[in-house]
Amino acid sequence: MSRTQLTASQLLDQLHRGEVTAEAVADDFLRAIGDRNTLLQAFLHVDEDDILQQARQVDTRRRRSEPLGPLAGLPVAIKDVICTKGQPTTAGSKILANFRPPYDAHVVERLRAADAILLGKTNCDEFAMGSSNENSAYGPARNPWDPSRIPGGSSGGSAVAVAACLAPLALGTDTGGSVRQPAALCGIVGLKPSYGRVSRYGVLAYGSSLDQVGPMSHDVRDCALLLEAIAGHDPRDATCVDHPVPRYAQRLDEPFASLTIGLPREFFAEGLSSEVEQAVRAAVEVYRGHGATIREVSLPHSKYALATYYLVATAEASSNLARYDGAHFGHRSTDHRGLIDMYCKSRGQGFGAEVKRRVMLGTYALSSGYRDAYYLKALKVRRLIRDDFDRAFAECDVLLGPTSPTVAFSLGERVSDPLAMYLADIYTISGNLAGLCGISIPCGFSASGLPIGLQLLAAPLEEEKLLRVARLYERATDWHLRRPSLPS
Repeated sequence: MSRTQLTASQLLDQLHRGEVTAEAVADDFLRAIGDRNTLLQAFLHVDEDDILQQARQVDTRRRRSEPLGPLAGLPVAIKDVICTKGQPTTAGSKILANFRPPYDAHVVERLRAADAILLGKTNCDEFAMGSSNENSAYGPARNPWDPSRIPGGSSGGSAVAVAACLAPLALGTDTGGSVRQPAALCGIVGLKPSYGRVSRYGVLAYGSSLDQVGPMSHDVRDCALLLEAIAGHDPRDATCVDHPVPRYAQRLDEPFASLTIGLPREFFAEGLSSEVEQAVRAAVEVYRGHGATIREVSLPHSKYALATYYLVATAEASSNLARYDGAHFGHRSTDHRGLIDMYCKSRGQGFGAEVKRRVMLGTYALSSGYRDAYYLKALKVRRLIRDDFDRAFAECDVLLGPTSPTVAFSLGERVSDPLAMYLADIYTISGNLAGLCGISIPCGFSASGLPIGLQLLAAPLEEEKLLRVARLYERATDWHLRRPSLPS
């Protein structure tokens, strides 16, 4: 097995034992990126000199027996909506094509403090608005299991980077499923932390009450390690909770005295692929075989989740993206007559079609005469969705279902049908509306050889329990050990 195919934990062991240097690890992944990124388009920016310099500094400190952080020498890919000082951060958009932030996002500060190697910026749907990575202004990332198919979105580049062994770890963001859904479609692990568990400082905002940064990895243990590194209070983000961060990785293999898993009947309804349902129900039997109690539950308001999400998220996007007007930073039209014309042309040239669609939807929902009828009503339904989950978690430890209703579809298949595209996130959106933590883990493959993901949801700030339940399944199966054939 190539070193790039190892898990982050395995690489850490080799680094700690002195079997390999951080520079050699970084060089291996840079070679893999050079071999495969032209085809897969996982990375938008890679600064080879900076990456090797980071690695050499870790090696020097290790030779001197200086204290090192918990991720010392591990490369981590960063979604291109997360600010990295002096490095391009485009959000997959032309409007930020030349933007280089003057500061690091909080999660990047945490990675630097952990002595991780910042590997590069990964492709994503523009401003994280999409379910297929086809909304990137720089072209779509491609699924390594079948490059003619989408990797999922919006964190598609991060998912591809891990699945194709271009990085052992990656960060994505999840506003309506954008970590979990691409993780499922690419056959890796992706976790959406509870709202407020990880600081959003320095993350280019899409939906401020929904966005969360989350880890992506080959297995649950690696996911726990990365979450430990980035979670915790940050006073610069008023929504970031001041709550102790458990040692997630230490308790992963502790047995459960009892475990009750809820199956929401609404997650097994019309529109779910038979192959996906079969794989998910087989996973249920694995849990049952390990002593879990399985209970059917109902989330009656989940049928309104898609409509609610596309009112709340687009309203927040309309507000958040107002700053990109050509006046302060980002793209400015050179052909304009007056201030208003400059605003219109700069935004018209800089934003892609899907971003424009969502900004217009949100602006309409917030406009005079419609705010009460649409936006405020959506907020009330959001509360009902959260109440449904609260009732379910009163009798269940976690909820289980599919991550995505289908396996990865072909590039171009849904670009002209926005509603069909939005339905790709039908099972993940409600978790963001309710502020829950959720994880997607591999649970099988379709007849055509495409990965299938299993989603687990837990109550807010129950990441420790969620990871232990995910690890229980992972120990009993080998889906997470499979790697795609890696074309050059």
